[in-house]
Amino acid sequence: MDINAYIASGILELYVAGALSEDDNKDVYQLMRKHPEILQEVLEIEAAIIELTAATSNNKSTAILQSIKDKLTFTPSDTQTKIITITKPKYNWLTYTGWAAAIIIGAGLFWTLNQNKTLESNLNTVETENTFLEEQISISRAELADSKELLDFLRDKNIISVPLGGQGEFANSYAKVYWNQEDNRIYLDAQGLPEAPSGKVYQVWSLKLDPLTPTSLGTIDDFNTDDNKIFAIANAYNSEAFGITLEPEGGSETPTMDQLYTLGMVSAPAP
Repeated sequence: MDINAYIASGILELYVAGALSEDDNKDVYQLMRKHPEILQEVLEIEAAIIELTAATSNNKSTAILQSIKDKLTFTPSDTQTKIITITKPKYNWLTYTGWAAAIIIGAGLFWTLNQNKTLESNLNTVETENTFLEEQISISRAELADSKELLDFLRDKNIISVPLGGQGEFANSYAKVYWNQEDNRIYLDAQGLPEAPSGKVYQVWSLKLDPLTPTSLGTIDDFNTDDNKIFAIANAYNSEAFGITLEPEGGSETPTMDQLYTLGMVSAPAP
């Protein structure tokens, strides 16, 4: 693209004056972002128009009008015929026309700048909405993938379902473990547990019964923020029971028995 020829074409003056179509405005706007020389030329045109527009302020227009009046004199003759002598004004009609054009172009300039800002704002809004939509699509795809994985897991013939009943003063609590002994995974459905108090987390335990040996399977740190309350947990132990206790953040080495919320026995212990 010949930048100098484009600048000399006069299209930038029309752009500043707001006399271009919407599509042409967009083209010029994109070229300004791409070519610093075009942007500089537009800035210089705008500066010149603003300077001309400032010259037509109310105070200066009044002074110019008074100057014109002062140049008009009336000289009576002996025949009482009034002859009007007009001195050549300092500014001719071409000058006034130029000022008028400056006013029009200045108004067009401010309109164009406002339109450009509106257009840029709209483009930013569209980009933001597109980004948000892409994120939602990505989240939905991930959720669908997780749901399919969960369904495939639950439908596996090797799944053992272990209900965990409420204990002691937490009798209203409940949970369920779905354990696939082939791949050492469990899914814990903890919908029946209340929200964990501040500074506390639920901890899941695998239990051997003889002798009684609890082994931590980890804490559920995001319990309160998870909507479906289903958690995937690795379990490489020959568990005979599962329990859930409420522990301080970070978990405990051994379960706090007076905070045992749920407990359930595996109906057929793993070999």
